[in-house]
Amino acid sequence: MSASHLPISALWLDPFRPLSAANAQALAGAGLVVTAVSTLDALQEALADEEAAYAMLVLGLGGDTSLLEDGAALVKASRQRLPLVCRTERRHLEAAIASIHQGACHALAADDWSIAAWTQTVSRARAASQAAKTIAVNAAASAVVNAATNHQTASTNTAPAQEAVRSVVYVDPISRNLLALAHRVALANVAVLIEGPTGSGKEVLSRVLHEASASANGPFIGFNCAAMPEHMIEDMLFGHEKGAFTGAVKDHRGLFEQAQGGTIFLDEIGELPLTLQAKLLRVLQERTLVRLGGERTIALDVRVVAATNKNLRESISQREFREDLYFRLSTFKLRVPALAERPGDILPIVARMLGRHGRNGQNWSVSPAAQTALLAYPWPGNVRELENVVQRAMVLCADQQIDTQHLMFDDMSVESLLASGYHAPAASEPAAPPAVDLQLAQGVPANIAELLAMVHEDDNADMPLQAAVKHNEHTLIRAALESSRSRLEAAEKLGISPRTLRYKLARLRDNSLSQLANA
Repeated sequence: MSASHLPISALWLDPFRPLSAANAQALAGAGLVVTAVSTLDALQEALADEEAAYAMLVLGLGGDTSLLEDGAALVKASRQRLPLVCRTERRHLEAAIASIHQGACHALAADDWSIAAWTQTVSRARAASQAAKTIAVNAAASAVVNAATNHQTASTNTAPAQEAVRSVVYVDPISRNLLALAHRVALANVAVLIEGPTGSGKEVLSRVLHEASASANGPFIGFNCAAMPEHMIEDMLFGHEKGAFTGAVKDHRGLFEQAQGGTIFLDEIGELPLTLQAKLLRVLQERTLVRLGGERTIALDVRVVAATNKNLRESISQREFREDLYFRLSTFKLRVPALAERPGDILPIVARMLGRHGRNGQNWSVSPAAQTALLAYPWPGNVRELENVVQRAMVLCADQQIDTQHLMFDDMSVESLLASGYHAPAASEPAAPPAVDLQLAQGVPANIAELLAMVHEDDNADMPLQAAVKHNEHTLIRAALESSRSRLEAAEKLGISPRTLRYKLARLRDNSLSQLANA
């Protein structure tokens, strides 16, 4: 199962509409496992739990923007910085708009329980989470390079000190050329269109353009053109006057106005509805706008950067995108290559992620064989997939020494890499012990030995490594539940917290395990 189809866990705070069992079942069908909290204090406590594995926060507003402000403040103050999804009544347009201003990745009608809508919501939250992790790099860790990678990354900051705009990884020659070109383009106030596959780092490059420009001290406003219903996008971008429509109780400055003196980033521009493309074109041509329901012309001083993972030329031929808007947006085009096209970035990015996700100053390393496997993999999911693989390896590795048995790829096992030309260590080197036994034998309570005895070596002798790891984890959890009187006791035997056990049960989604856990 690919990472994009794995269930994710969410915190849920909705004092206006309690979550029913039927609705929880509908969410589960969309890949969302919900943990409901009833108060802001409970939400703050859940956000402070470092062992929690939440992937998003859902707030039910009911028109109450004070709850939105308090909830968003708690998210910003927490270490987890979860993507925010807001639910509100259709008549409360102001609350939906306010949620986007507070950084919500999606606004959803409170009465919409369709699997399609929530599947899309989960997808957007997952994308927002990965994008935030890619962008929010700790500057203090920018110069830290994993000693085991044997890879020098001093070149990550190739620009002079006065021009260094961001702690980003551009080590491969292709990436260095792209960064140098972006610095030159940033000096000219022209519209830029960034093309590239999903997860390759287009928003990171857009921020580089902003922070290397003369308007670096101005705001950077990002907007996903696919994240809002069509009828709300115009209001979000261009604003409205008080009384423009039912529910417009005060003037609203659109994102273009909020970006005055800075940069507006329009992500997934290829998803913008045709009806709005004409208005956007006029705004770009005239450098002015008129709010919805208004008469006053507002002059704009905004740099526009757009991004797409679609082939806009094909969209033009299919009459899905305006050709004149395409030429207006693409004064200068930059292409972010797929990760597989810039292999020199892979190991430095891995080093950066290990430094970012490691706790308590842990010093992680990657074996030469694991490095080779990472370089051999095609990375169809680009940087986001790489981060998934690194985080999985950190979970499976017990001694901060990542080797091939810890690498779980979405589309390939390590055995597939071997068959495709991956070179294993020389035969003279001693064979590594079985991955699962090695991990479970270290740093866990002594009573785990009786559980290990329940995992028979013959059961997975011919099983691919990736499947064997999952099988053994499944078997150990089952054994712990069967031999314990409670879930708490099972968690103690496994050497994990009860919350971590609940999370693993949710990911396995095994009916028999759930029955045992509820027994």
